[in-house]
Amino acid sequence: MKALVIEDTATSQAVICHLLERLGIQPIQARDGLTGIVSFEKEQPDLILLDIILPGIDGFEVARRIRAMEKPGEWTPIIFLTALTKDEDLERGIEAGGDDYLLKPVSEVVLGAKVRAMQRIIQMRHSLLVLTRKLDSANRELTRLSAVDGLTGIANRRQFDEALLREWRRCLREREPLSLLMVDVDYFKQYNDGYGHQAGDECLKVVAGTLRSKLRRPADIVARYGGEEFAAVLPDTASEGAILVAEAMNSAILQLGIPHEGSAFGTLTVSVGVATLVPAQVEGLPRLLSAADWALYEAKREGRNCVRVADPTLVTD
Repeated sequence: MKALVIEDTATSQAVICHLLERLGIQPIQARDGLTGIVSFEKEQPDLILLDIILPGIDGFEVARRIRAMEKPGEWTPIIFLTALTKDEDLERGIEAGGDDYLLKPVSEVVLGAKVRAMQRIIQMRHSLLVLTRKLDSANRELTRLSAVDGLTGIANRRQFDEALLREWRRCLREREPLSLLMVDVDYFKQYNDGYGHQAGDECLKVVAGTLRSKLRRPADIVARYGGEEFAAVLPDTASEGAILVAEAMNSAILQLGIPHEGSAFGTLTVSVGVATLVPAQVEGLPRLLSAADWALYEAKREGRNCVRVADPTLVTD
């Protein structure tokens, strides 16, 4: 433990440093306020013993400057050294950032007691900070888990809904296009029936990872929409770009070559519906969802394993 002693009287400085050493504390000496401030920044002591009457700036001002230098969450105990005993002096010291008073001449017993008290406070504060960090970390993890699909590891329906609404509002403000893809695994019921639910789960994991790998921008998001259906939000993406992403997803799943005897294609495939809209009103979001659903339905109706784009008249906001 290190203690910064800011005291202009050589005799008092020597006595206090000697007492600190007897307590197993390393003293750092400063004879005026400005030197003390420099030493505080350089040495980062665990405790400060600060005389009130100093050449140049007094101890009150030193305490205020030290508190201003500390970053959020930092705290170094300050014990004022003084012969002043008036209530207003005590009040002024606390307002300046001090934590306790030590009357001069300094008693070794009292110094030891106050140092031990400050050490307990420091330890309790450290324990509280550690606990707070653990709680923050746990809360972040809970927040992450609440937004992630437990099976596939991609965004869940809740995160999808939030992202879609957020990007809709942003595109509304900026008059930018927003594209939505709806993706459905073809003949998935037959896959589950033929290969079992465990194989079906593994299949969905692979599909999710493959779809995510085809996103182009950091703001793009793919989510598990429900069952074997997925959805992708593509902000600032016009219809042409959305179609390219959809075709890349469709092709990538086909290229996986996952056997599927219950499919008309003999391998796993997906159907994709695409809808694009430049938002013009807040209430228009359901129209985009309906249009993407319609496009997906058309892709499935026309034989599956293909990409279909919503009729522009369906997405007129």
